[in-house]
Amino acid sequence: MPVFDFSNMQAKKEPVRCTYTMVYSDNDHASPENPILVIDNQKREWKHHSFGIFANPNKQTTFEFEEEDGTISADILKVDARFVSLLKWLGEHHIHIQLSGKNVEEGYAVYKIQEISFGGRTKLSAEDGFLQFMIERLFASPAPAEEVTEEVEEEDSDEMKLTSLQSITDFMTCAGRTLPDNIRLWARRNLAVARSREVSPEERRHAQRALSIMMNIQWKSDYFKSIDPEEARKILDEELYGMERVKQRIIETIIQINRTHTLPAYGLLLVGPAGTGKSQIAYAVARILKLPWTTLDMSSINDPEQLTGSSRIYANAKPGIIMDAFSMAGESNLVFIINELDKANSGKGTGNPADVLLTLLDNLGFTDNYMECMIPTVGVYPIATANDKSQISSPLMSRFAVIDIPDYTPEEKKAIFSKFALPKVLKRIGLREGECIMTDDALDAVIDIFSDTTGIRDLEQAAEHIVANALYQIEVDHLEQVTFTGEMVRELLL
Repeated sequence: MPVFDFSNMQAKKEPVRCTYTMVYSDNDHASPENPILVIDNQKREWKHHSFGIFANPNKQTTFEFEEEDGTISADILKVDARFVSLLKWLGEHHIHIQLSGKNVEEGYAVYKIQEISFGGRTKLSAEDGFLQFMIERLFASPAPAEEVTEEVEEEDSDEMKLTSLQSITDFMTCAGRTLPDNIRLWARRNLAVARSREVSPEERRHAQRALSIMMNIQWKSDYFKSIDPEEARKILDEELYGMERVKQRIIETIIQINRTHTLPAYGLLLVGPAGTGKSQIAYAVARILKLPWTTLDMSSINDPEQLTGSSRIYANAKPGIIMDAFSMAGESNLVFIINELDKANSGKGTGNPADVLLTLLDNLGFTDNYMECMIPTVGVYPIATANDKSQISSPLMSRFAVIDIPDYTPEEKKAIFSKFALPKVLKRIGLREGECIMTDDALDAVIDIFSDTTGIRDLEQAAEHIVANALYQIEVDHLEQVTFTGEMVRELLL
């Protein structure tokens, strides 16, 4: 009777050999020149569209091509470091994929990966879209500093969006190394709570909700690309009339960013009368920086908890407004516009809500009571507006570079009314300039009527009233054009 000895089988098994080298790249898209991975093509040149699966998942060193003459394995030579965990995950789950690539001197350069159906089903966490979502998210992430090994349990689900435990688990497996260290550790702890049966359903629900919020935010590095000062100046000239000192200060900030590739240590505090365009300046800066922006109206905040969120011990707990801002922006780099900073007040005797902003303004990180995690704020550029800086506490004032916005002179108001406000209203209502004519006496009358008001909001309302009256006369009285004199303006507006 034959006897089979299997005791030495494990020893005879060849160890898995890692054939690839990692390339650390920050490219936001792939091409044959900057591929996701490079596969050996010495055996044969691979087709532009090739099919197969990743093998050797422990080291992820080969790709098995499904060719007409059978399955052929080829070593992986290079991998973008951001995609190592994704490729390993695809191999472990035997996901059948299509590669799009080009045969170049160093190998088969793969610049696109797509899932293909096999056996009428898919093993990704969604019917479609998840793999492309992951690839786009990884391209938007900085290269990891070092490889971190993480063990994550699997969870069955068919949801694609990062709201289900499965999609969150898949995201952590594929892109966890690209997250800030403290957020990655926080996510692992909360993932354990969300899957645990030893805690209450309420705790699991809060943990899963917090994970969904955090994982759907793109956590970017604090590196900022250079900005063209001439383009920045063009944007400022489009949005603002005059204000040369203000524009100069903003251009100085842009040049500073170009030199350091980081945001300035201090945000901007724009102080001036109502209607002088402070918010318009803030929006222009966000447009120059090419960042999403969010606004916070401090005059409506009377409790610090509105900013910091509520603890998860409450059934109706929720994140604060600041965390909501990150969530709505979808990324960690944004312009945070704080309106009416001087009007923050404490309505419940729990302190001044504006003091909660100190850690945010220091770029040291912000802690939300609901998230229970320090949120990196190095990519947040705060811009605050106020009418009276004497109402702002000294600690808050010290966190800003203050720019005083003066009121417009009568000459500037006249130019703004005739060159900006009036043409803007004419275009919106659908009248030609020749149908509504303002004499010099009429322009002087408008400025004289609103000489005691600050800003230009009253001028914009006056333009609206005048143009509406001109339209009425053209439509009802069948006039071809209306010419306003000073006396007609005073009769209309007074």
